[in-house]
Amino acid sequence: MIVAVGENGAIGKNNDLLWHLPDDMKFFKETTTGHVIITGRKSYESIPVKWRPLPLRTNIILTTNKAIEYEGALVMHKLEDAITYAREKGEEEVFIIGGGQIYQLGLNIADRLYLTEVKASFEAEVFFPAFSKDEWVEIERRNHPKDDKHAHNFDFVIYDRRIKEVDGKS
Repeated sequence: MIVAVGENGAIGKNNDLLWHLPDDMKFFKETTTGHVIITGRKSYESIPVKWRPLPLRTNIILTTNKAIEYEGALVMHKLEDAITYAREKGEEEVFIIGGGQIYQLGLNIADRLYLTEVKASFEAEVFFPAFSKDEWVEIERRNHPKDDKHAHNFDFVIYDRRIKEVDGKS
């Protein structure tokens, strides 16, 4: 999963992002390009039309609406089906890119989190689901200070899921 999240878990309001962080958008693009991305319908529709579908990526939109179609994107109705499709196409890293409901569905099956941890709290309607950092190992952290293009400090952080022990073995 990949997401930018405020200190209070905030990720969105009025079907829009809460901040303008050009280097985070660059990180998102570089990280997801060439891969399958999975998003909910509302999040997909929040992307400006000129960028839909997100270029150089296989866009899968999850929705319960069986009649909806999007030019240049695949529509599916279950997260498991979207992941199976990506794996059958040889995809090694599938990215869940939002929104809140899709993150909630994906949190239990994700094995890696790419979090942009924004060093501020925000008023929001949509939040990233709470998770126990005890279940994750931080493998990388890069700090990005605020500057003339970025109103907030933030860190790019990668977490991998800890291997669960089974019968005392990991």
